Amino acid sequence: MTPVLFQNNEAGRDAFTLLASRAVEWIAEYYKNIDGFPVRSQVQPGDIYKQFPDQFPATPVSDDEVFKILQEVIIPGITHWQHPDFYAFFPGNTSFPSIVAEMITAGISAQCMLWESSPAAAELEQRCMEWCRDLLGLPAKWEGVIQDTASSATLTALLTAREWKSGYRISKRGFDGTVYRIYTSAQAHSSVEKAVRLAGFGTDNLVKIGVDKNLAMAPQLLEEAIAHDLREGFIPTAVVSTIGTTGTGAIDPVDALSVITNQYGLWHHVDAAYAGTALMLDEYAHLRKGLEGADSYVFNPHKWMFVQFDCSAYYVRDPELLVRTMSITPSYLMTSQGDKVNDYRDWGIPLGRRFRALKLWMTLQLLGTDAIKARLRDHISLAEKIESLLGHHHSIEMAYPRSFNILSFRIKSSLDSDGRLTKQLSQEINNSGKAYMTHAVVEGKGLIRWVPGQTYTTDTNIEATWTLIQSLLDKIVTR
Repeated sequence: MTPVLFQNNEAGRDAFTLLASRAVEWIAEYYKNIDGFPVRSQVQPGDIYKQFPDQFPATPVSDDEVFKILQEVIIPGITHWQHPDFYAFFPGNTSFPSIVAEMITAGISAQCMLWESSPAAAELEQRCMEWCRDLLGLPAKWEGVIQDTASSATLTALLTAREWKSGYRISKRGFDGTVYRIYTSAQAHSSVEKAVRLAGFGTDNLVKIGVDKNLAMAPQLLEEAIAHDLREGFIPTAVVSTIGTTGTGAIDPVDALSVITNQYGLWHHVDAAYAGTALMLDEYAHLRKGLEGADSYVFNPHKWMFVQFDCSAYYVRDPELLVRTMSITPSYLMTSQGDKVNDYRDWGIPLGRRFRALKLWMTLQLLGTDAIKARLRDHISLAEKIESLLGHHHSIEMAYPRSFNILSFRIKSSLDSDGRLTKQLSQEINNSGKAYMTHAVVEGKGLIRWVPGQTYTTDTNIEATWTLIQSLLDKIVTR
């Protein structure tokens, strides 16, 4: 007998309505009670796995049983990224409009590889990319596409740079022994190194450029590295700069780097995955300086624009170079509209594409950009408050200056010469279940990153977390 949920008839649709309504109620209840969950999952490796049987059921189980397993088995193994005391990594934020948009996207379930396969998806994406470009004050002639993540966008940028610099020979003949060099900050995200590896350059040809006292890439050192490689017969190919490094939020001097890349004929990709959203604020307009000289740029609406993961906005100065790198058109993908529209499967790596533009559009439509800007400023204000608290504590020192809403701190070196106590503090914060922060090692020294950027974080959360840290410090430092 065919299960009722496998039927598109009145009975099937009624069953779906009941199931979906139950799911919506569950989500609403989840957010109502999210403060009560430990922020980071407290389970041990294998705890979740061993609670599931070896095989899927041959016949349907009840929805009661499914929701029981969800609540009792799966939820204990979830780290709650939407918890207001989540301060780790960078936030992967959402909002209620974006959740609804994802539900509608799932319901439509379109495969949006070509304009013809869903014209509204392609044209809404084009409009959303134009709106975001103008909202952030990016160069007016840039064109954009939604990628899944900034990692994919960076790989796409380096593949395009590779083909552009080689005259599109590598995609046909492979590498011929010529050495192509990629340059980035010593503080750049690990996705740059991964992209260099996957694009075939070889990680030995990733040149990590030294930084200044603020951990920003030093233009003079970059120019020296390029000159050295030219003397060695290598081909300087691309520079990846960062607006908001992962460790401390450092900002590379995009304007000075653009001058160098244009002078020597290198591709310049700007990774603004997290902090790029801040460009919509007038007080960060200075970060746009030099972007007109860059070739590509990425920021993630799914990090600080309250759009459901995954949604990464990738912009290029010359889309023809991107399309020439990515386009392969077998007969079954040829359409009569190909020269009149954007077939976004030619703007990235995958052929299959989700309708990501819907959640970007619905989020900005239903929240409005004024409210989003206000929430960004709230987060930065919270960070300023934390900065003051940390700066006045006798056992703590700031590791680096605050950048946006990214703070880094450690137990004072006079009390913790080897960083062991700082690492212990981060572990005990996370083990408490009351907050979640990331421990990192920058310039050989450990630090704790505190990023107040979750959608619903308030002063009350900050004060409670600060009380927790002080209580843990009293135990750790006096042991």
